[in-house]
Amino acid sequence: MPRFSIIVPAFGVAGRLSQALDSVLGQSFDDVEVIPVCDAPDSPAGTVAAAYAERHSRVVPLTSPPAGGLGVARTTGMAAAAGTYLLFLDGDDVLTPGALAAIDARLTATDDVDVLFFDHERVHWWDAGTATPPLGPAPDGAFAPDRAPRLTGVSVPAWSAAYRRAFVTGHRLAFPASHFTDIGWGGLVTLTAERIAVLRSVCVRHLVRRQGSRLHSPGAHQLDLLDQVELVLTRAAELVLPEDRSRPLFEQLFSAVLRTAAHPERLPAHLRRAFFRRAGGLYRRHRPAGFRPPAGSVGVQHRLLAAGAYDAFHALRAVNQGMAQAAQAAKEAPRPRAVRTRARYALQLRRPLDPDLAVYCAYWGRGYACNPAAIHAKARELAPRLRSVFLVEPDAVGSLPKDVEYAVIGSRASWDALARATYLINNANFADGVVKRPGSVHLQTQHGTPLKKMGVDQSTYPVVAAASGSFTKLLARVDRWDYNLSSNRHSTRMWERAFPGSYETLEYGYPRNDVYYTATADDVARVRRELGVPEGRTALLYAPTHRDQSSGFDAPLDLEAFCEAIGEEYVVLLRAHYFYDRGAARGEGRVIDVTGHRSSEDVCLAADALITDYSSIMFDYANLDRPIVVYADDWDVYREIRGVYFDLMEAPPGRVAHTPEELTALFRDGTYADASAAALRTAFRQRFCQFDDGRAAERVVRRVLLGEPPESIPPVIPLAERVPAPAHCLVRS
Repeated sequence: MPRFSIIVPAFGVAGRLSQALDSVLGQSFDDVEVIPVCDAPDSPAGTVAAAYAERHSRVVPLTSPPAGGLGVARTTGMAAAAGTYLLFLDGDDVLTPGALAAIDARLTATDDVDVLFFDHERVHWWDAGTATPPLGPAPDGAFAPDRAPRLTGVSVPAWSAAYRRAFVTGHRLAFPASHFTDIGWGGLVTLTAERIAVLRSVCVRHLVRRQGSRLHSPGAHQLDLLDQVELVLTRAAELVLPEDRSRPLFEQLFSAVLRTAAHPERLPAHLRRAFFRRAGGLYRRHRPAGFRPPAGSVGVQHRLLAAGAYDAFHALRAVNQGMAQAAQAAKEAPRPRAVRTRARYALQLRRPLDPDLAVYCAYWGRGYACNPAAIHAKARELAPRLRSVFLVEPDAVGSLPKDVEYAVIGSRASWDALARATYLINNANFADGVVKRPGSVHLQTQHGTPLKKMGVDQSTYPVVAAASGSFTKLLARVDRWDYNLSSNRHSTRMWERAFPGSYETLEYGYPRNDVYYTATADDVARVRRELGVPEGRTALLYAPTHRDQSSGFDAPLDLEAFCEAIGEEYVVLLRAHYFYDRGAARGEGRVIDVTGHRSSEDVCLAADALITDYSSIMFDYANLDRPIVVYADDWDVYREIRGVYFDLMEAPPGRVAHTPEELTALFRDGTYADASAAALRTAFRQRFCQFDDGRAAERVVRRVLLGEPPESIPPVIPLAERVPAPAHCLVRS
């Protein structure tokens, strides 16, 4: 029997779950079992938990339906637990170093009490600030609850205590199925316990989510708070608590009630009066004899609640509420550059949304490209009623297909479309001045699988952070997203970390990659002719990524010398990062500059093999199941300056070369495409080509633009059943 069973509910925290599990498994005290509770074995969090279970026998994953919420997940974990003590840890929190040893020592010293409360830190999601809520006064050793009457348990999170399992099971304690489960659990536990102790050491670091607690989100679930208050007060009445215990319990419970009543936006309008009326009834029924409300404005709220004076209470809050709304409106005011355009945009925002208007943009207006273009094309097929407008910069107008409606970014037409569009689709972000209107749907498609650190994860890398602009503005843009696309589970987890928000992740694959499964041999031949690839030559695509420490493009490889060394049968297609797009320039001889070609997907189709360093193009190209070589001449420098999510050298998509000589040798002897290289590519594809199957655009259009339910969306075709577009040349093996 382990000393501790640590139960970790893991709904929607796949990006940080590994940190929580590592904080437990890395403790010096290891007499534990860890029980991650996920919504499904194949969910993002379930996949993480399963990987830990394969490596650690102490990790025992369970599943619980997400509809049951946190309380049901914890109760599910308790039913399977075998430890002497139960601890809980949210999936995005961590145990502090030495926490379990300190808890064990305190329990031993207090002769295994029923409940041990310990301190925790609330760590703000972004800045380094922390707050440690006090547990309040309590005796030094083990004590009965009546010796610390203000320690009621209702304000102590479940993960800030250890509970003796025999005590919990003996009294049949379980977490209420409620959003406010901690209030009911904490109150009932403290009312039931006979011996309690306190450990004044911080044992848990709780991440305060930037989108706020779910308990503060608006909805009918706010009524659950009153259910938990009534549950605890009813139990307290049955026990006939002495006044010195009933008064602080009552005051703390109604402090939570008044916080909700004082924020009307947390409740739908038709439920606000009912909430207040029921809360007032509970207040009057359970108010301890002689209870005196606190002083000041809080005391006024107590009196109005006791009197059932909803209109007066509402009027008291109206002025403050109006001021808050005015301040928020000022923050959200649109900021198009021209004064007349700004006024026009503000006027257009007052008009109703156009249910048939969709606005697209790719790479900050560089043209008709990437996921937005693929979705646009599929929408014209499946949702022809929609009017689609592509936003582009002036110099990209000439490259647009003739039948694509467009508006130049910054023009009146672009702001008119942004103001009234129901659907807004982008692979980067719209301008800061764009307002997220109620009823509009924003889809973030992304434009690659993250190897390098992204979003707020860049903050600890000074060179990158200095060039990233305001992280506050970045996250304000993230708050506009309703959906975020993912092409693999790795991306799902990393986007959750890099762009924390309340959007829904769509694990549908990248629409731009559909062509890798739908293109034919004729399509491949056509693209090669357009790019100028000589017939019968093996085309090697060379696609290096951007270096944050560099101010311009300087190819780290001498391509002319490389071509000379590997033989006449090869040509190189040079595609620099899009930061260095130099238009439609084309090289001569065996190096063909395709940086200015509109479609990365076309270039990949034309290439028989890929040479890259750390560009995300490798994840897309892997769908073609053609050879990939990583030229890692400065991996250690790149990893130090840019930051990465995993070690590419340990899990590459093919052969790795560190010098021009090593790279040349791979192509001279053909080992770039041998069986060992193919085995590496197969493992890489299994990890990163999970959802790209040729139908991603269809899934997106059906779900986002047509509003079809998730269960009707076409499932992802298994990787083994997909047939990539054929390569033009047979590579040597």
